[in-house]
Amino acid sequence: MNDYPLLGVFWTMLMFMFLIMWISVVISVFADNFRRNDHGGFAKAMWTLFIVFLPVLGVLAYMIVRPRETQQDRELRAQAAEIQRRISGSTSASEIAQAQQLLDAGTISRDEFKLIKQRALM
Repeated sequence: MNDYPLLGVFWTMLMFMFLIMWISVVISVFADNFRRNDHGGFAKAMWTLFIVFLPVLGVLAYMIVRPRETQQDRELRAQAAEIQRRISGSTSASEIAQAQQLLDAGTISRDEFKLIKQRALM
């Protein structure tokens, strides 16, 4: 036990944890790169080569350059909202009717009503 002190065990565990975290970050960047549909095959290949040959710089650059929210993310969020609306039993017509009641009562403005109506019809 004297050949491998407690601090050495702690240091080894810490380095192993960082290695596992690094591998998970690289895998998630690869998965995100190939999941996206807002850039084509050439861009995906270039990002892959950049990450493979310059891993630290490639992952860092990808995480900085990647848009915060892609069109695909917005579509998935809209689909999830539509599914949630169906599950809750709310329909577009009922949402518009509720918004009309709020408009008639003076709670919301005409612009807010148009926005609610537009969202309900999406």
